[in-house]
Amino acid sequence: MTTTTNGLEPGGAAPGTAVPVLVVTDLRRSFSGVQAVAGISFEVPKGSTVSIIGPNGSGKTTTLNLVTGVLAPDSGTVVVEGRPVARRRPEEVAESGIRRTFQNGRVFGNLTVKQNIEVALHAGLSAHRPFRPLAAVPVLRWLSLIGEVFVALAGTARAERRQMDDAIATQVDRFAERLGPRVSHLAYTLSYANRRRTEIARALAGNPDLLVLDEPTAGMNQTETAEVLDQLLELKAQGQTILLVEHKLDLVMRLSDHVLVMDEGHVIAEGPPAEVRTNPRVIDAYLGRRHAQVAARQAEQAAERGNYAI
Repeated sequence: MTTTTNGLEPGGAAPGTAVPVLVVTDLRRSFSGVQAVAGISFEVPKGSTVSIIGPNGSGKTTTLNLVTGVLAPDSGTVVVEGRPVARRRPEEVAESGIRRTFQNGRVFGNLTVKQNIEVALHAGLSAHRPFRPLAAVPVLRWLSLIGEVFVALAGTARAERRQMDDAIATQVDRFAERLGPRVSHLAYTLSYANRRRTEIARALAGNPDLLVLDEPTAGMNQTETAEVLDQLLELKAQGQTILLVEHKLDLVMRLSDHVLVMDEGHVIAEGPPAEVRTNPRVIDAYLGRRHAQVAARQAEQAAERGNYAI
């Protein structure tokens, strides 16, 4: 049985502690008979950074897709702030408080940086969406669309527009040097790193309870990676709760409070970064048994030489 990030049974909480932002219990998903995620359980406490690492194909991104509604689990539960969200549509999961970035980077190339960030604010609009609850009713959703068109033409939501502009400016300022001069540029003209920054800014614009990042520094050089790490450390210091998948272990070890290691759909190790880093099963998963055996023999030989010298 897999324990949670605080050592409790899934869904449990010690007396006097806050309810975790995310509780995942016995999550499973198979593809053509192959278990991509095989009954994993974990929690993400409020204000913490929990990272999932593992070799390629170990089930990391599938786990994020199950948590965020991109995929439906075969079984298991996903609970956000006490609300079950498994098997809900991605937009419903987003409105529950989870915002994410994607492994392959997804921005709207024909929108500007500002417009890409603005997309994230749509779920929180009220003046611009006067009949918002009707949007979920197939027969009546046209009334919601008519209301939005009327508001746009009449200009009756100026205060909310100013709030949106302020929210966008806050996120652009987070990447001021990189995105500030490019706020009106179409996203397809941006460098790969700036498209990733735009995606992170968009995810943050919705003030998420849980920020889910899937390899946010993929394709970045050392300088760009260091910049993103500093920005994530700043977010962490501000109390942002983060669930991270990342291959760059130096970043993971500096940023994380707790690390889960996946291999072939299972959690094979978890704990504080320093503990996980030296776990033999983790070394085996990353380097393979042969490399681990070679390293062990080399250590033994070095020890023997040392003893002989004495």
